[in-house]
Amino acid sequence: MYDWIKAVHVLAVISWMAGMLYLPRLMVYHVDSAVGSIQSETFKIMERRLLKGIMNPAMIVTWVLGLYLAWDAFGFRGGWLHGKILLVVLLSGIHGYLAGRVRAFAEDRNQKSGRFYRILNEVPAVLLVGIVILVIVKPF
Repeated sequence: MYDWIKAVHVLAVISWMAGMLYLPRLMVYHVDSAVGSIQSETFKIMERRLLKGIMNPAMIVTWVLGLYLAWDAFGFRGGWLHGKILLVVLLSGIHGYLAGRVRAFAEDRNQKSGRFYRILNEVPAVLLVGIVILVIVKPF
């Protein structure tokens, strides 16, 4: 069963990361849409569906199965595992922040620039690099 759980965990991580990398990019384009325009309303729908339909469920599955694997396979031991969990907590914080930005756009009260979202778009990618290195290399 372990390999199946790990496979579903990896699929959930891929789905979550796809959303984490795409949502800020949608926001970059949404910033340039006039409030109330068809384009703006379309971005609102896309952002909400991405968050609620893909990102939230994928994050939950990632966490549940990841914690199970950390307990079952490693007994929550290992510096690399603690580092990975810390980075996943930070990634979850970014997820929460993005959810707040989705709400701000939905209420037409975004005050951030496209540049802000371009920079924010890089944060999940950097965290992902750290997580993958910790999991594969296990440097400590």
